Amino acid sequence: MPKSIERILLVISDFIAIHATFFCWVLLRSRLGYAVQLTLQDLLVVSFILYLYWILLFFFFGLYRSWYAQSRFDEFVALLKAISLGVVIIFLLTMDLRQDIENPFPLSRLMIFSYWLMMVLFTGAGRMYLRTVQRKFLERGIGLRNAIIVGDGPKAVDLFEQVKRYPALGYRALGVVTFGESDPAGKPDVRSAGTTVPRLGSASELDQLIRKYDVQEVLIALEEDKRQRVIDIIGMCNGLDVNLKIAPDLYDIVVGQVRTNQIYGFPLIEIFPEIMPLWERRVKRLIDIIVSLIVIIGFFPIWVLVAVAIKLDSPGPVFYTQERVGRHGTIFKIIKFRSMYQDAEARTGPVWAGKKDPRVTRVGRILRKLRIDEFPQFINVLKGEMSLVGPRPERPYFVEKLKKEIPYYSRRLRVRPGITGWAQIKHEYDQSLDDVRKKVQYDLYYIENMSLRMDLKIILSTIYTVLTGKGQ
Repeated sequence: MPKSIERILLVISDFIAIHATFFCWVLLRSRLGYAVQLTLQDLLVVSFILYLYWILLFFFFGLYRSWYAQSRFDEFVALLKAISLGVVIIFLLTMDLRQDIENPFPLSRLMIFSYWLMMVLFTGAGRMYLRTVQRKFLERGIGLRNAIIVGDGPKAVDLFEQVKRYPALGYRALGVVTFGESDPAGKPDVRSAGTTVPRLGSASELDQLIRKYDVQEVLIALEEDKRQRVIDIIGMCNGLDVNLKIAPDLYDIVVGQVRTNQIYGFPLIEIFPEIMPLWERRVKRLIDIIVSLIVIIGFFPIWVLVAVAIKLDSPGPVFYTQERVGRHGTIFKIIKFRSMYQDAEARTGPVWAGKKDPRVTRVGRILRKLRIDEFPQFINVLKGEMSLVGPRPERPYFVEKLKKEIPYYSRRLRVRPGITGWAQIKHEYDQSLDDVRKKVQYDLYYIENMSLRMDLKIILSTIYTVLTGKGQ
């Protein structure tokens, strides 16, 4: 089932369940002598407002992401948490402080628990029915995600058989990728215990195979003597939009960086999962949009003055655009106030900026000191190409170079780049490869510990740097 169809069906199911819950609750109140003094038209308006409220809450809790290969019980627990929080918020928003303090537990107020119970039952039943139907589709081979298995021994063959046996996991196993060189006479299949598995190619061409077969899942099943190859496989997949999972007996190799995904007693371990919960990522994006609008519109007169100063100081455009590498390796043009002389890199080529860079103009030094040259990047944030907080985006030239020099450099591409980041408040400008290595360590630390709390800490530290003029 395509994700778009899945979300539409979920929205329809919730639409029916939420409206049914409200009107059943109103009917129950009437039967108990607490009739709601509203016309049918008013009730429809209230029901629609409640629907929008729940849709927004479910969206932030990640209840509209794809769950097709996840436990239905886990989804029900997530739904229960969202509904419980939502009902508590409704209870608090509808409080009459004077009346509720004098009579804290009237039956009319306690009926909110019946609304909570109906919401859980109705929305839960609708979703469980949809997931059951979806599971049936998967079992018939509809909606599977393309998967390849890396390995050339009995474990790889066994994993291939397991995936074939349990299609409800959501994987379509295409074949295996081995560590032998490609055979010019063809691609001999991998055999074990009488079972034959198609061989797609060599691990040295893993990135090409992922693109060729439109692979979404890479499953790793290596023998004891090839365990050290896990690091190489992870490196090959860095920067590609694929999920990595590994056989559980290799847990000790990546301990502390995995999350177990187990259905039908068939465990797989996810490598480098998303640390920040989906609802936090939604809030993070919402904050990006709100702050960007405030900065762009609210401080517009200041940007006009900055533009005039740049034009008076040196010839050239007000803004400077440059190609940068964003999330999942997408190329976008970053926008900054021009702080260097026009065509500054015409002679030098791509180089990192230094503390006393002769290419920087007089106004540019002030802009850089106060970080004002970065402010047009809020346009990039508003467009979704960047975030307020994240690893700084690098130029394609340096990305290709650093991928070869620094292990796991491409892991920075798993998240949106940011205007500021953990590396920026902990380290200075990149002036050498050693500086970049140090910054990558900080970036990876941020990616593995992302949270709204950490973002707030980074933003406050950045504001302090700007206000005290400690920038470069």
